[in-house]
Amino acid sequence: MSDMIRDSQRCCPGNGVSENGSSGSVNRETLENGSRAVIVTGASSGLGRAIAKSLAGEGFQVFGVGRNFGEDAWPENFHKIVMDMNRTGAFYEEIRGLVKRENIYALINNAGVGYYGLHETLNPAKIHEMVTINLEVPMVLAQMTLRSLKKNHGYMINISSVTAKQANPHGCAYGATKAGLSSFGASLFEEARKYGVHVCTIHPDMAKTNLYRNADFCQGEDADTYLLPEQVADAVRMILSGPESMTVTDVTLRPQRHQIRRKNH
Repeated sequence: MSDMIRDSQRCCPGNGVSENGSSGSVNRETLENGSRAVIVTGASSGLGRAIAKSLAGEGFQVFGVGRNFGEDAWPENFHKIVMDMNRTGAFYEEIRGLVKRENIYALINNAGVGYYGLHETLNPAKIHEMVTINLEVPMVLAQMTLRSLKKNHGYMINISSVTAKQANPHGCAYGATKAGLSSFGASLFEEARKYGVHVCTIHPDMAKTNLYRNADFCQGEDADTYLLPEQVADAVRMILSGPESMTVTDVTLRPQRHQIRRKNH
């Protein structure tokens, strides 16, 4: 396995474990051939930001899609794509051009939006936005990148949610879009596996992000009641570090304790 582990200042000698407790690193051969480009949606904050920075640190050319990246410093091999993904026509045209220019090795469908409450309190615009960002965009981007992923024996990683696996009162539409994304990933793996494409869906539980900005609840206060974005990024790195002969198709990440905190209005 020694040829599978990149030498890195963040790795402890001899065991392939980073200082933050993650294990594994991406295949060195991947970084030395022409298959270095990764697309990460929702890269300007939260889980996507952590994933994008982690993969840029591994040496990938990361193309991150987001609306507002702020003033944060980013590595030279991170490339901002400032777009509103709800404007699907312009967004798809941008990605179509990127796929023509770059050799795409991995697609990380991370962007997501959630609106919560009794279903009758949602309006059509909110439902449409969730369907667009959480389900339509990942399916369209997969269609655009699959030829490249097949050529490179690459990866598509969908960031879904534990809500995809359960009933979701007060989040019916959101849970439905995530269930659709998980179903799509499972079916696409069966379709594309013979071409060497790895498809994995990650199902995180509540994480410390701004996903719940539109809800009347958020994650708990104690550190063992929520996930950190960096922990989801570690899972992405773990998936990419696997041998070509194996695919991890489903990962569920949960904090040790369950706690939801109601916001004060």
